Amino acid sequence: MIDQINAILPQTQCRQCGYPGCLPYATAIAEGTADINQCPPGGDEGVIELANLLGVSARPLNPNNGAHKPKSVAFIIEQDCIGCVKCIAACPVDAILGAAKFMHTVIASECTGCELCVAPCPVDCIVMQPLVAPYDEASLTKAQKTERQLLAKQRYEARNLRKTREADEKAERERQKRTQLIKLASGKS
Repeated sequence: MIDQINAILPQTQCRQCGYPGCLPYATAIAEGTADINQCPPGGDEGVIELANLLGVSARPLNPNNGAHKPKSVAFIIEQDCIGCVKCIAACPVDAILGAAKFMHTVIASECTGCELCVAPCPVDCIVMQPLVAPYDEASLTKAQKTERQLLAKQRYEARNLRKTREADEKAERERQKRTQLIKLASGKS
């Protein structure tokens, strides 16, 4: 059931629902600890699909979670970017490219419009721009929307795997460093 619920969610990973991503929100819905009307990017259409799947009544989107708005993508104002990499760290789908002290750019086709990169930017050089035809939601078929959701989900999962691997590698380096220090301290180099 969790996978079916997650497949309906837009995979923006925006956290507006109060959960750290679409899968945790789907899990909470399946467990009965979250309501079906907490996803602003999914809008009324998403609430109706969830209600149909779960056999419950649809209800209006909860305004405490935000309002549904047309899909948008992040855009970095290049001349203002200082290369701080805070937006890169915030992007849940790795849709921002750049390096420290160099200008960054958004891969528009990969951006889910979550807006998580906007707040951490210290120079306010990230703006959200609405998508226009043929890329806006109104111009996409159901199959195209589903494909975009699947790609966003895959990018999110790949990022999470990379982050886990990086954390494991860092922990291993720290363990090796401590072991080496202990050997040096005990005189067993």
